[in-house]
Amino acid sequence: MMSADDGFLAAYDAVMAARWPASTERAEIRTPYGTTHVNSVGPADAPPVVLLHGGGTTSTVWSGTVRALGTAYRVHAVDTVGDAGRSVAGERAIRKLSDQMAWLDAVLDGLGTSRVSLCGHSYGAWSALHYAAYAPGRVRALVLVDPTNCFAGFSRRYLLRALPMLLRPTVRRRRAFLGWETGHAALDETWLRLYDRAAAFPAARPLTGPRPGPEALRALRLPVLLLLAERSRAHDVGRVAASAAALLPQVETAVLPGATHHTLPLAAPPEMDARIGEFLAAHGA
Repeated sequence: MMSADDGFLAAYDAVMAARWPASTERAEIRTPYGTTHVNSVGPADAPPVVLLHGGGTTSTVWSGTVRALGTAYRVHAVDTVGDAGRSVAGERAIRKLSDQMAWLDAVLDGLGTSRVSLCGHSYGAWSALHYAAYAPGRVRALVLVDPTNCFAGFSRRYLLRALPMLLRPTVRRRRAFLGWETGHAALDETWLRLYDRAAAFPAARPLTGPRPGPEALRALRLPVLLLLAERSRAHDVGRVAASAAALLPQVETAVLPGATHHTLPLAAPPEMDARIGEFLAAHGA
């Protein structure tokens, strides 16, 4: 069983204290794959929204989104099991897509939600889209923030830049990659200290797999909001938008000005959370 060291946990708590509402509630949900940590904001009886973070970033990146949505919704930001965060992986590992779907089933069951709006960034969007195709009856609306490996592949240049960091994730390599992709954008220093600590986090290799099949996407009869980073280096944004438009029956697409893949969602332009709130309200979520 893997767990984080005290330095990582202290850095995590520092971000929560600095950026998150004082009313934030924490919960630990037992699943067949370990204990999942969830940070929740908003009225207990409000419509539920579940947020899934990108790889190696933790649920703490959603601070702006939970503040924007937390008056009208019960917002649950989840630390993915096996990735950096306060979740603790169990003896049973997530090895295939069906495991990932079963883990999300268990998380939603633990939250006591029968239907939710799902919002994911990057790898979290990949998980959310697969889950919507797997269990459409449980998803009211879907928000995909610069989703990777959903509608188009990664940029080759992005993968080549990321390779040293993926092979041996040191602080220096992670910072160099982040600086390259974000154009050396000024990011919150408290969060960056947590990001540095995550380099040594005892994480499992994240589940990777195929894009959702075209047939599954064409059958997806629920509203989808696709938010793309104007300056994303992870993929060709135009290609992602065109593919999503061809495959999804109910998709709205917007490009977030000035954003890069890794400035989202922590340093998102105000348009992001405003669009998410408007989309959820328009679709009765």
